[in-house]
Amino acid sequence: MQPAIDTIHEGDCIAGMSALDPESVDLVFADPPFNIGYDYDEYDDRKAREEYLAWSRNWMAEVWRVLKPTGTFWLAIGDEYAAELKLLAQHELGFVCRSWVVWYYTFGVHCVRKFARSHAHLFHFVKDAKDFTFNIDDPNVRVPSARQLVYADARANPKGRLPDDTWILRPQDIPTAFDPDGDTWYYARVAGTFKERRGFHGCQMPEQILGRIIRVSSNPGDLVLDPFTGSGTTLTVAKKLGRQWVGFELSKEYAQQSGERVRRAGVGDPLDGSPNPLLSAPATPHAPPDRKRNGRRNAARADSAPGLF
Repeated sequence: MQPAIDTIHEGDCIAGMSALDPESVDLVFADPPFNIGYDYDEYDDRKAREEYLAWSRNWMAEVWRVLKPTGTFWLAIGDEYAAELKLLAQHELGFVCRSWVVWYYTFGVHCVRKFARSHAHLFHFVKDAKDFTFNIDDPNVRVPSARQLVYADARANPKGRLPDDTWILRPQDIPTAFDPDGDTWYYARVAGTFKERRGFHGCQMPEQILGRIIRVSSNPGDLVLDPFTGSGTTLTVAKKLGRQWVGFELSKEYAQQSGERVRRAGVGDPLDGSPNPLLSAPATPHAPPDRKRNGRRNAARADSAPGLF
């Protein structure tokens, strides 16, 4: 039986998607387990490499099956399997990769004997390289160009430009380095103290990230699918933006909690978080140079302040 729309279904996503009609979904956003040993309540995130890749191949094959010929598939993944899943999607399943976006975030994960993790990969796949939804004129997707902001050039497109990969050692030294007109997207990770935070799930995407993806890759009334519902961000944003939605979630607790989150959202509600990435985690000001008594403590706070890394 076809799973109900505007519903989060508890259960395995492969079985759930297999019940969907073929070519019935406009947009899929998937943020699967990264296979890095995260402590989920119902899923073992410590699969052997080949087992994880086989499982990934199976669920992505269902994504291909349920997507319309003009549909779009966004995949969020960490470093460990980004290359493998990109190759699986392209060379085994037939997806075309339009963009490889890097989401750079503040409040990065501290690591031992390696550089702190502060990014994730967002692959933008389509089925047809020439026929897919990409809303280039949506004013909530476009951003002011340098010609508009810096040079006041009369030749600048008044609509701005579409959102562009760069090594930046200290983002605070180049305040315009992470404007949203690039393919390195700068938004704070949803940390524990954020108003946006839902405490029942540790891996939560910012609503503004999903807002950009859903606006550019779907239209009002389209069907958005999230195979790994988790905290419910994708479906909450889809509902706020007037899309139909459907999700699958293995965990009974996560399904109940995310379902309540989506129910509380209304069509037309504003998205949580700042639409301006440089305001999403404002930096803590440095102490005046004459305040030597607390200088070391203030410097330490400034070095770890939101928005600096």
